Amino acid sequence: MFGKNSKPSTHHFDTLVSGKAEIVGDLHFSGGLHIDGKVFGNIIAEDDSKAVIRISEKGVVVGEISAPHVIVNGQVSGDIHSCEHIELASRATVNGNIFYNMIEMVMGSQVSGNLMHRYRGKPENRPAMPKSVTHEKPVFNEGVETDSKAAKTAADAKPVAAPKTTGATPVAASAVKDKKAE
Repeated sequence: MFGKNSKPSTHHFDTLVSGKAEIVGDLHFSGGLHIDGKVFGNIIAEDDSKAVIRISEKGVVVGEISAPHVIVNGQVSGDIHSCEHIELASRATVNGNIFYNMIEMVMGSQVSGNLMHRYRGKPENRPAMPKSVTHEKPVFNEGVETDSKAAKTAADAKPVAAPKTTGATPVAASAVKDKKAE
């Protein structure tokens, strides 16, 4: 128990969501995932017992997370499933339930939800991690700071084929109509 280093290596991340990026939709990953930006959708680790997700103090996730190792120092609105280890750093804010095997909370971290010790015992005797999470769209709460109305509009819209990009910034149709009315 003491003296063991059971934490995964946190210095190598295969995938990075930068601070200027926003992802709308579910994200499946393996290996390491570091989030500095915003993800509006569910994040699910593939069958990789060493998969780790780290949400920095600038990172925002609106959706559920399912990964063996989770490190949160940003904002999460949704449930978190971690069958190995979850760490809530000093700036972590979680609005949702946490299902865990081992949890580490630093002074200053906040959880608005239930903590449920679900994944205990030997790995072969534990309940399986969710391969998919709720099919409902994430709810955008006022508690999550976001400065992008475009991401909310895109999350509410039905998926369509992606238009060819011209390098111009997309503008919501409602914004164009409002400007014409003036």
